[in-house]
Amino acid sequence: MVQNKKEANTLLKDALTLFLITLIAGIALGFVYELTKEPIREAKAKEKQDAYAMVYTEAKEFSDPESQYVDVEESSGDLLQKEAGIAGVTINEVLEAYDDGGVKIGYVLTVTSHEGYGGDVPVSIGITKDGKITGVEVLDNSETSGFGSKAQDPQFEEQFRGVDADRVEPGVEFDGISGATYTTTAVTNAINGALYYVKQYAQK
Repeated sequence: MVQNKKEANTLLKDALTLFLITLIAGIALGFVYELTKEPIREAKAKEKQDAYAMVYTEAKEFSDPESQYVDVEESSGDLLQKEAGIAGVTINEVLEAYDDGGVKIGYVLTVTSHEGYGGDVPVSIGITKDGKITGVEVLDNSETSGFGSKAQDPQFEEQFRGVDADRVEPGVEFDGISGATYTTTAVTNAINGALYYVKQYAQK
C-alpha cells in the first residue's frame, strides 16, 4: 500500500513537472511570436516595396489612394479562373504607380501562383496603364535549387521588361526555365493573371 502511494505521488509530481514545463514553453513561444511578429511583418512589407521599386523603376510612389483594390485577394482567384481560365492564381495586392509629379503611370501587383513545384510562387509585376510590362520580380519561394530557383535569376526576369502582350507564353515572349516546367508555368500564370486584371479591372 505504501509503495503504491509512493508511486502515485511520483507520477503526480512527474505529471505536474511536465505540465509546468509545457506551460512555460508555451508562454515563451507566445512571447517570442509577439516579439517577432511586427519585425517579420515589416520585413515582408519592405521586401514588397523593394520589389515594386525594381519592377517599376520610373515610379516614385505606390499606393491605393481610394482603397479600390482592398478586396482583390478575396475575389481574384474565382474571377481569374471563371473569366480568363487561369487557375491557381491569387492577386494579393494592387497598387497604383505614380511618377515624381504625382501622375499615375501604371500599376504594381503582387500575385501568387499556387501551383509551383515546391508550392506557392509569389511574383511582383509592374504594368503600365496601356498594358506593357515594366518588370517582373520573383519573390522568395520553395522551388527546387538549381532548377525552379532560377526564376529569381536576373537573366530570366529581365526577359519580361518591355513585353507588350495580353498574355505571355514560354517560347514566344520569353524563354522558359530548362528542367523546371512547373515553375515556368507558375510564373507564366501569375503574369497572365496580372495582365488580365489590369486590362479588365484597373481604374485607368
